[in-house]
Formats: sequence, C-alpha cells, structure tokens
Amino acid sequence: MPQNGEIDFAAFFHDRKRQVSAEEIFLIAEFLRQKGEKQVLSRILKRIAISIPVLIGVVLAIFIMLRIVPGDPVTTMMGEHVNPAVIEKISREMGLDQPLFVQFFRYVANALKGDFGTSYRLNRNVTQIILDAFPNTVRLSLLAAAVAWVIGIVAGIVAAIQQNKLLDRLFMGSALLGVSMPVFMTALVLQYVFAFRLKWFPVSGFDSLRAMILPAIALGWNSAGSIARMTRSNLVEVMQNDFIRTARAKGLRENGVIVGHALKNAMLPVVTMMALQLSSMLSGAVLTESVFGVPGIGRLAVNGIETRDMPLLQGTVVFTTILIILGNLIADLLYSVLDPRIREGA
Repeated sequence: MPQNGEIDFAAFFHDRKRQVSAEEIFLIAEFLRQKGEKQVLSRILKRIAISIPVLIGVVLAIFIMLRIVPGDPVTTMMGEHVNPAVIEKISREMGLDQPLFVQFFRYVANALKGDFGTSYRLNRNVTQIILDAFPNTVRLSLLAAAVAWVIGIVAGIVAAIQQNKLLDRLFMGSALLGVSMPVFMTALVLQYVFAFRLKWFPVSGFDSLRAMILPAIALGWNSAGSIARMTRSNLVEVMQNDFIRTARAKGLRENGVIVGHALKNAMLPVVTMMALQLSSMLSGAVLTESVFGVPGIGRLAVNGIETRDMPLLQGTVVFTTILIILGNLIADLLYSVLDPRIREGA
C-alpha cells in the first residue's frame, strides 16, 4: 500500500504478481499528470526567459539604427526651410537633444507602460494608432491563414495518396512555386491579372469581403506551399508504419485508415507550423498591405520609414516582435499538448 501519497515504483514494477489496488492506479495517474503539468510549466518559463533578452535586443537594435541614419527627424517633419532656432526648440521639447542612453531608457520605461510615444507626422499616440490598424491586419491574416490551411492540407493529403502520380507532381510543383515566389511578386501578379485585366476584384482597398480575397491569397500562398509539402512528407512517412498496415489488415477502408490513423499522427508538426505561420502573417504583412492599400500595421511601418517617423516605426517593430514571440510560445505549448512524448519529456 502507498504511504503518504508516494509509490515505490521500483518495487511496484518488480513485483508483477501482486494485485494492484485502485488507489495505487489513481496515485500513479495523478503523479504522471502532475509531472506533465510541471514540465509544460517549465517549458513556458524557459520560453519567457529566452524571449525577454530577445525583445530587449530588438528594441535596442531598432533604436540605435534609427538614430544613426543620416538626417534629422525634426527637419524631415517640418521641412528644410524652417528656421534652425525653431528646429532646435522642437528637438529640445521632444527630448532629442539628450544623450542616446537617456532617450533609450526613457523609451523602454514608457513602453513598459504601453506608451510607445507620439507620432511625429500624425501627432497621435502611437499605441492608439497601432490598435486602430491592428484589426485590419488580424482580418487579413486570418483570411490568409484559412486559405493556406485549406489549400495546403488538402493538396498535401491528395499528393500523398497519389504519390509519384500526375496529381502529386502537379500539386508539389505548385507548392514549390508558392514557396519560391516572393510575396510582393505574387501580389503584383494577382493584382494585374484578376483586378486590372479581368476586373474580377478591386485593385486596392479593404472595405468589403470581395476586396479582401486577393490580399488573402497573396499572403497565404507561400504558407500554403510550405504546409502542402510538409503534410505530404509526413503523411507518406506515417503511412509506411506498422500500425497502418495493421489497420489495413483489419479491413478498414483506405479513407478510414488515412483520416483515422495516419493523418492525426502526421499533422503534429504541421499544426505547429500553422501556429507559427499565423504569427508571422500578423507581423509580416508589410508588402501585401502596401501593394493592396490595406490600412494595417505593415502599412504603418512603411509610412514610418518613408517619413522617418521614429516613434511610429519603433512602435510597430516592437509590437510585431511581441506577436512573433507569443506565436512561438503558443506553437510550443500546442505541440506539447498534442504530443504526449513532449509533455512527458520523452
């Protein structure tokens, strides 16, 4: 019998002839559950500990890069023919005359409170500007993710079933094209063919579902290719395992074997990739938003670069970095939940 809620596992597994009590089974299950929870929590804390210096490094890098770029942001904002005394006064009011380390620590202190400063051009709080643009980026990213997931998974499954046949070569060739083709090139081709020539969709804008289709396809096409290739590769590998042959020997239909046995084992790394891709879409839609005129975070970053609006550019970079870190954390947790071997430290 267990004492004080503990089990002597060595003696337990050595003595195979003795009866196992219900209490011992319950304690073993509880012990394994708590062990899994502790390991998942440990992985979360390690990820967070690694992410903090990464975030600080990104903030420091973008801060220094914007300060060493030639030109004065106040001159860019006010124009070249403004009185130098006025420029000096405005620079002093903005704190740009202070040493760089003072400016950096002041920026970090404000950023920790959710204040990314005031836009030089728009004269508005950068945090509020980002929050106003973020819903458009979220809508675009979710639509692009849906396109990528549906097309990628279906194409990967069909290619695996039709291995080395015409459909396999056709889908994998299209996937390779999607992976190889830059996003801006895909966007320009789609815009020219389907918007300018065929006039099926608006050239730009994001005010209707019809206007969202081309940007979503352009942003999701690259991810669809990656998902299709990984789904096919994993599914082909899993279908060669012994448990698949056993399922077929039991008389299960091929569709049941694929969906019920092969697919759920092959999808583990694909699900992780899908979570990572969603976070990268949220943070990396700069080119797509610029080509199609989508008023999202990527468009804000481009505007910040063009006008040398340092607070706006810094805010968008830091915000997107946080999204990527959160996406990586969610993907890691999702993989731990879906794969018991990771959760149990196997």
